[in-house]
Amino acid sequence: MPLKRAKDVLLIEAAAVKALAARLGRDFSMAVDLIAQCEGRVVVTGMGKTGIVARKISATLSSTGTPSIFMHSAEAAHGDLGQVTKADIVILISSSGETEETVRLLPLLKKVGCKTIAMTGGVKSSLARHCDILLDCQVEKEGCPLGLAPMASTTATLAMGDALAACLIDRRKFRREDFAFFHPGGSLGRKLLLKVEDIMRKGDRFARVKETMPVKDVLLAITKARCGSACVVDSSRKFSGIFTDGDLRRHIEEDPALLQKPVGKVMTRNPLTISKDRLATEAFQLLLSKKVDELPVVDDKGALVGLLDIQDLLQAGLA
Repeated sequence: MPLKRAKDVLLIEAAAVKALAARLGRDFSMAVDLIAQCEGRVVVTGMGKTGIVARKISATLSSTGTPSIFMHSAEAAHGDLGQVTKADIVILISSSGETEETVRLLPLLKKVGCKTIAMTGGVKSSLARHCDILLDCQVEKEGCPLGLAPMASTTATLAMGDALAACLIDRRKFRREDFAFFHPGGSLGRKLLLKVEDIMRKGDRFARVKETMPVKDVLLAITKARCGSACVVDSSRKFSGIFTDGDLRRHIEEDPALLQKPVGKVMTRNPLTISKDRLATEAFQLLLSKKVDELPVVDDKGALVGLLDIQDLLQAGLA
C-alpha cells in the first residue's frame, strides 16, 4: 500500500509538470521579456506552502543573475510593501488565485506602478484577472489522498519558476563563471574561481636552487621547504628544470658520487609547467593525467613564480 501510494503521488506530480509544457505560450514569453528588461528587482510573494515555493523561486533567480527578493504576502501589508518600487516586477503566487493576503496586494501594487505576474491554477481568479501577465499553473488533481494539501500544484509552480529562470539564464548569457561568482563558498565556486596563483607555494615555501648547487645541498633545501622537489634556475635566474625524488632514485643507483654533483647535471630539463593564471581545477586534472605530484608555476613570460603540489589542491577541496 505505501509503495502504491508513493508511486501514485509521483506519477500525479510528474503529469502535472508535463502538462505545463503544453500550455506554455505567449504569456510565458512576455513574462521572460518583461523580467529580462526589468531595471529593478523581481519580488516574489506568496502565503503558506506557496510562500515557501516563492522563496525558492526568488533564490533561484538571484543565484542565476536576476536580482530578486522574497516578500511574504501577509507581511507586505504590515510594512514590507515599502520594499517594492515602480521599477520592480512582482510575481504573485497562489494556487487558487484567491488567497486573501495575496489578492489584497493588487490595488496597492497598482498604486506603486510596478508590473505584476500571476502564477496560479485559478485561471479565472481575481489574481489572474488583475495581473499584467498570467502563468497558468493549474493541475488536474493534487497528490494528497484527501485532495487538500497542495502537492502537485506546488510542484508545478516550482517547475514554472525553474522554467522562467532557465530562460533568463539563456537571455542574459549567464555563464558557469557567473554562477560561481554568486556561489564562492560552494565546490563549484572553488572549481571555477580558484586559480593556481591563489594556492601555489611561494617564497620560502618551495625550494628554488641554482644549477651549480650540489645535490646534497638541494636535498637540504627541499627538506627545509617541506616539499617534494626543487625548482632549478640557471645563472641568469631563468627557470631551467626540476629535481624530484624520481631523479634522485634514478641517478643514485648509477652514481655513488651523486650527492656531490651539481644538480644541473641530473635534473629534468624542460619539465611540465603550468601558468599561474590557469584554474586550479585544470591543474588538478593535469597532475592526475600526467601522474605527477608537483608542477613548477610560471608567469606569462615563463619566469618561475612558485610550485604547485597536489596536496595543496586536495586541501583546497578540489578532489
